[in-house]
Amino acid sequence: MPDDYQRIAQAIHYLKGSAHNQPSLDEVAAQLGLSPYHFQRLFRRFAGVSPKRFLQHLTTEHAKKVLLQSTSVLDATFTVGLSSPSRLHDLLVSVEAVTPGEYQSHGINLQISYAVHPSPFGSCFIAVTERGICRLEFIDETETEAMTQRLRQSWPHALISENSVKTEKIVKTIFTPPHSPTNKSLLLLLQGTNFQLKVWQALLKIPPGAVTSYGALAKMIGKPQASRAIGTAIGNNPIGYLIPCHRVLRSDGGIGGYRWGIERKRIMLGKELCEGHSESNFSI
Repeated sequence: MPDDYQRIAQAIHYLKGSAHNQPSLDEVAAQLGLSPYHFQRLFRRFAGVSPKRFLQHLTTEHAKKVLLQSTSVLDATFTVGLSSPSRLHDLLVSVEAVTPGEYQSHGINLQISYAVHPSPFGSCFIAVTERGICRLEFIDETETEAMTQRLRQSWPHALISENSVKTEKIVKTIFTPPHSPTNKSLLLLLQGTNFQLKVWQALLKIPPGAVTSYGALAKMIGKPQASRAIGTAIGNNPIGYLIPCHRVLRSDGGIGGYRWGIERKRIMLGKELCEGHSESNFSI
């Protein structure tokens, strides 16, 4: 039976493919095999708003508005510096980079636990060490073996094992609903070039409810001509959602790309924008 995320993804995919016919929400509900009442409940359960309200947040016009509103928020954020801890909802997120020695040794003696868990945005593959999360990706169930192989290729000398007991609590912490009582902190262990690390740290400074463009992000890290390189670094982001590359749009308000699927990016953004995070001071 499809979960909430799958049903919402199906609805958005159908709407995008049938935009020229402008189907009513009742027609979309019927396409999903739901009554209009249960279709409304689906979106309210997932994002706290009606389907109409959710979809309004996914228009290009609304994206342009949020891009403009986000500018002052991000300007203030970046004056604090890239190295300071960041927040995801009520979680404190800190970053540590692997040392040159660890990079050269390909993770020798590093213990990594991984597993696949459900999340609000589909199944996620997570890998963790004692020093932090080193991978978080969204996958289809058929991709688990391929993802495990990619993890082993990234850390060929690490001690890697499946351990869902160890990873389950971390996944629950990551996807804790906004404004839930928590004082938890999360650590990320990153492996990348100096440029990639700088881009990923900059992404961490974009708060929920805010967005930026590739060009604006390039300027923020002092590389105004590096928009294309920024896009490449974003595409290599190993930790989805926590390092929020889904909050980067094209300057014209277009959705841009996303390594875990454009529909997933739309749904992540729609959910965040609908939740009306106070830290962004937006009236959405």
